[in-house]
Amino acid sequence: MPKRETRGAEFLRGRTLRCDHRRVIRKAFRMKVDPGLQQEYERRHQPIWRELENVLFEHGVRTYSIYLDPETCDLFAYLEVDCAERWAAVARTDACRRWWHHMRDLMPTNPDGSPVSRDLREVFHIEAG
Repeated sequence: MPKRETRGAEFLRGRTLRCDHRRVIRKAFRMKVDPGLQQEYERRHQPIWRELENVLFEHGVRTYSIYLDPETCDLFAYLEVDCAERWAAVARTDACRRWWHHMRDLMPTNPDGSPVSRDLREVFHIEAG
């Protein structure tokens, strides 16, 4: 399989991050939306800003979905990404930080403005092919 060109390579600790694009990392995490604000949360994601979408793709995100449990206000996020380091670098982008600021009135946030989230551990996966 030919190696895909790395667009938007991040520099971390003085080195360019090179990722194995043949390997996909699956990540899942939980967040919460404040009660009564679910519709506004959905509205702000229809669609997300083009700039933020570009940042996600440039940092190796292949797919990203967020699901809402309307009874508990829980959000379940699932994504597939090329490289854990590039995913972590998204949080350092201006677009991401502005998005956090845009969403902070709808959900619990950390002191740095990021949404409070809890990583989930994969316990089962099946895939054809």
